[in-house]
Amino acid sequence: MLRSDLIFLRPLEADDLEFLYALENDPAVWGVSDTLAPVSRHVLRQYLDSAAADFFEVRQLRLVIVAAATGVAVGTLDVFGFEPLHQRAGVGITILAAHRQQGYARAALALLLPYAQQVLRLHQLHCTIAADNTTSLQLFAAAGFREVGVRQEWLRTAEGWQDAVEMQRLLGK
Repeated sequence: MLRSDLIFLRPLEADDLEFLYALENDPAVWGVSDTLAPVSRHVLRQYLDSAAADFFEVRQLRLVIVAAATGVAVGTLDVFGFEPLHQRAGVGITILAAHRQQGYARAALALLLPYAQQVLRLHQLHCTIAADNTTSLQLFAAAGFREVGVRQEWLRTAEGWQDAVEMQRLLGK
């Protein structure tokens, strides 16, 4: 199991339905998850039924971030868009609002990096972050990701168009 003193990462389980319902239906994260509408429990139940599929087959992996001290699910870590030929994938982290700024995302990313390299055999990870999300930009920079470009007016938000920063981390360096 992927574990630190602060958190552990585990696969999705059938009883994660209400946790996912709260996470996926938080309008504050819709802009970064390309979601425009609430997600039903029925759709999430179907998703949970197929969540155990092999990473190399479905080309994505979602792990639940759990606070080690309490056993409470606080967020998710997603590895997605896996490209086998190029050995790369995207990474995204979402933390429930009540649990932000407590080091959970940093700890999850620290556990992911060696796992991605040694177990998933990835050469690199990349992420797309809204240009005004300074917390996430600092998080990924501190984990060794570097800015490789800015996509102009990439994200449509309630306030209008927003730039997105592309970041990349070569693993093993």
